[in-house]
Amino acid sequence: MLKSLCVKNFAVISSVEFSPKPGLNVFTGETGAGKSVAISALSFALGSRGSVSLIKDGADKLEVQAVFDTSSLPREICQKYNLQGTFCLTRTLDRKGKGKAFINKMPVPVTALAEIGKELVDFHGQHEHQSLLHADVQLNLLDHYARLQTLKSQVFSAWKKWQEASAQLQAAQMSEQEKQRQLDLCAFQLKEIESVHPKPGEDLELDQKLPQIKHAGKLLELAAQAYQFLYEDENSATALLGRASRQVADMAQMDESLERVADALAQAESLISDACAEISDYRDGLDADPQTIDEILTRHEKLKRLKLKYGPELEDVLKTAAEMKAQIERLQNAHLLEEELQKTAQKYRQQLDSLCDEIHEKRCGAAQKLSALLQKEISPLGFDGLCFEIAVEMDPQTPGPTGADQVEFLFSPNPGQTPRPLRQTASGGELSRVMLGLKTILAGEIGTMIFDEVDTGIGGRTATLVGQKLRQVAQGRQVLCVTHLASVAAGADAHFFIEKTTDGKTTQVGLKELSPKEIPQEIARMLGALSDTDAVALSHAQQMIDAAHGK
Repeated sequence: MLKSLCVKNFAVISSVEFSPKPGLNVFTGETGAGKSVAISALSFALGSRGSVSLIKDGADKLEVQAVFDTSSLPREICQKYNLQGTFCLTRTLDRKGKGKAFINKMPVPVTALAEIGKELVDFHGQHEHQSLLHADVQLNLLDHYARLQTLKSQVFSAWKKWQEASAQLQAAQMSEQEKQRQLDLCAFQLKEIESVHPKPGEDLELDQKLPQIKHAGKLLELAAQAYQFLYEDENSATALLGRASRQVADMAQMDESLERVADALAQAESLISDACAEISDYRDGLDADPQTIDEILTRHEKLKRLKLKYGPELEDVLKTAAEMKAQIERLQNAHLLEEELQKTAQKYRQQLDSLCDEIHEKRCGAAQKLSALLQKEISPLGFDGLCFEIAVEMDPQTPGPTGADQVEFLFSPNPGQTPRPLRQTASGGELSRVMLGLKTILAGEIGTMIFDEVDTGIGGRTATLVGQKLRQVAQGRQVLCVTHLASVAAGADAHFFIEKTTDGKTTQVGLKELSPKEIPQEIARMLGALSDTDAVALSHAQQMIDAAHGK
C-alpha cells in the first residue's frame, strides 16, 4: 500500500506531497489542471520510462519518492531487497539524462524499482481501455489470468530454436549466387561496424562529455580564475577566511558565546578547502587540446552514423554485429549441415507443436472461466442482457512466438444479439467498464490499484454504478482514481483536489486533501455549481455523498 508520495520538479509540479488512505482515494480538479501528473510521477518512481522533458522548466533535476509498506509484497521480493515494514523508493533524473534509483537510500538499478513496482501497484492509464481492441493484448490478459507465463516462455524458447534451425536450413538450401550475395552484404555491414569498434555505453559517455568538450577553453579559463581567487592570490578567499577564523577562535577562548561562530568558520574553511581541491582536479582534467577535441567529436559522429543505420541505440548496433557474424558462419558452413539441420528443425517443430497443443488446451479452459467471471463482474454496471465470450482458435500450420492461437474477445451488450468482436461493437464507455472488470479480476493480491479516468465515456446511472464498483474494489485494498464524475467522487474515503495556477510566467500545480466541509463544495462544483454557496447544489452533493456511503 502506498503510504506517501513526494514529487519535486516533475512536469508542472514544483513540490507536492500527499498521503493516500486505505480504500478509495479520488483526485479531482478542473479540466487541464494536471490531475494525472501525480499518477505519472508515481509510475516514473516505479520504473517506467523517463525523459528530460519531464523536468520542470527552470529546474536542474526531478525527484520522486514513494513510501510503501510490505503488506502485499511477495516474500521472495522482500527477501531479495531486504524490505521490512515501510520502505522508500526514490528516483531522480537530471538535465543530462543521468538518472539514479534508490531503495531506502541504497543505490539500485531502475529495473529493481520496476520489479518491485509490478507487485505493488496495478495501473490503468488514460485511454488504456483502447488497448482491449488489440488481439495481442487480449491474448496476454487471458494468459495472465491462466498463469501461463512459464509455459508461454517454453513455447517462445521452442519457437526460437525452430526459427533458428529453419534459418540455418534455408541458408543451406540457398543457391550459390544468393549465398554469395548475402555473404558479401553481411561482411560489408560487419566491417562497417567493426571498423569503428563501438563499446557498450560509449555513446552515452560521449553525450555527457560533449558540453564540456565544446566549451573546454572557456571552462579552463574560468576554473583557473576561480582557483586563483579561492587559493592562489595573496588575499585569496582561503587566506582571508583563515585569518578571520583564527581571530574568532582566539576570541572564543575569551568569550564562550563565540564558540558557535568559531565552529562555523572552521567548517567553512573545510568546505572551501574541499571546493579548491575539486576545482583544481576539474581544471587539471579539462583537455582543451584541439586535436583531442577533434578526435572526440569525430568519434561521436561515427557512432551517430552507426546508430542511424543500425540503431536506434548503440546496443542495437552491437546486436546487429553479432547477428551478422552468426549469419556469416551459417552461410559458410551451410553445405556441410543440410541433412543434420533438417533433422534438427523437424525435432524443434515437433516440440513446438506439442507445446502449442498444451497451451491451447489450457487457454480454452481459462477462456470459459474468465468469460463467466467477467460477465458476472460487469453485468451490474449498466449492462442488461450482456453476453461476453472469449474465442480461442488454433491454426497449427502457422505457430508463432506465443503459440498457434488467435484470441478474440466477443461482446454483445444487448439481449438477442450474437456476440461479435469487441473491436467492432463496443463503445468507449463499454470498453471502460470491461477494462474495470478485467482489472478487478486480475489484480490478485496487489495492494494498490490506480484508475486514471476509467469512467471515460459514461454518465448518469451507469456512472453511479461504476462508482459503487470502485468502492467495492477498494474494500480491503487501496484504490487511487482520477475522475471527472461527481457520482464516482462522492464515494471517496479520501478526496484530493488538484489545482493549476499561473502568474503569467510560470505554472504551478498544487494538491491538497479536502476537509469534510470542502468535499461537498467540490462535488457541487463537479455538478456545475458556479459558487461555493449554491445551496441547491450543496444539498444535492451531500445527498450523493450520504447515499454513496450508505447513510
